[in-house]
Amino acid sequence: MIKKILFAFILLSTSVIIAQRNNSSPYSFFGLGEEFSSTTVEQSSMGGIGVAFKTDHYLNFINPAANANLRFATYGIGGLMTDLTLKESSGEQSGSATSLRYIALGFPIGDKAGFSAGLQPQSSVGYALLNQKYDADDNLTEFTRFTGTGGTSRLYGAFGIEVLKGLSLGVEASFVFGTVDNDILNQREGLALGTKNEETTRVRGGLYKVGMQYQKELSNKLQLNAGVSVQLESNLTEKNQAYLYSLSFDGSGFEIPRDTLSASSTVTTFNIPLKTNLGVGLGKRDKWYAGVNYEFQDALDNNSAIGSTYMYGESNKLAIGGFYLPKINSISSYWNRITYRAGLRFEDTGLLVDGSGNGNNFTPIKDFGINVGLGLPLGNRASNINIGLEYGQRGTTDNNLIQENYFNFRLSLSLNDIWFKKRQID
Repeated sequence: MIKKILFAFILLSTSVIIAQRNNSSPYSFFGLGEEFSSTTVEQSSMGGIGVAFKTDHYLNFINPAANANLRFATYGIGGLMTDLTLKESSGEQSGSATSLRYIALGFPIGDKAGFSAGLQPQSSVGYALLNQKYDADDNLTEFTRFTGTGGTSRLYGAFGIEVLKGLSLGVEASFVFGTVDNDILNQREGLALGTKNEETTRVRGGLYKVGMQYQKELSNKLQLNAGVSVQLESNLTEKNQAYLYSLSFDGSGFEIPRDTLSASSTVTTFNIPLKTNLGVGLGKRDKWYAGVNYEFQDALDNNSAIGSTYMYGESNKLAIGGFYLPKINSISSYWNRITYRAGLRFEDTGLLVDGSGNGNNFTPIKDFGINVGLGLPLGNRASNINIGLEYGQRGTTDNNLIQENYFNFRLSLSLNDIWFKKRQID
């Protein structure tokens, strides 16, 4: 009965992930939007590390080789609430967004292999920008409104197996899909009609990843971990439909479409280059762990990029973090069974934006985050409620750009059980 309820909940959560609007960042204007990191709440609370980390009761979205270590059927669901403050030279604004970030299920296959599958947002678009022009007498002469919604999601399956003592290999395949809607509305003084350009982009394609993990037992029960995951180069197909038409406004400000000025349909590709993630870590099983990840990727090649406004360069990310668990089997103190997590993240997103629009003064967009978190055990099982807090900063006010200060609250449920075990009759 419990498994039937869980299956129904997964179906409901899947529809929510696909339909939700989960972004309010102006930087989601570019490309396919803001790309999300494939991390669980547990990993995000440690700065995003995990490529080398081995555990038998947590999911790992960074390295498919980690599935080899699963010893419990594990269901994970995670959500995010973001409070965002946008700063520019002329002032600041605030916004917020709440979203479901992942649902996933993993289980062991025998004693040396495991499989997991799930659904996650891959990128998100959610912006509303206004550009106004004034004459010498400070009268409004023209305004242009940019709006965008939508994004992409990924449905993935990952398999890992231990091929030698301490050495695991893994593979992952993802299907990426979604729709992005971008609108540009323009109205000029003295003209009865305005114009609006609506563009809808449907995205489809596959992503593939391979991974490796190695663990070496040292003295004093220390464990040295190393890992690497590589997302292979791939192309996503973009089917674009654009409509340009004139419009007027009624007394309440509602748009009234008039004549279609042009319509077009094109097919382009969004190239995603090779992405490599390296990591090492040291710790004691069910006691403490400290690790570092370094991720790097060549510049994205987007045929639909607007060269005079933005471009892509090489991206990289450094994550440092870990956890501490006072006493996993403590009977006298619940606080001793709580997992305490912390981490830092430094990222060069690879996005370069020219705030002047002249096409010759591009500024790199960087991101920084400080993370802390708690893993609250449920009963005597390995199941947990995980809470993560992050303060971060993205972008800059230089070059007529926007700086984002954000606070993320993450919450996840990780449920563990033993499946496929034969009943023992005494």
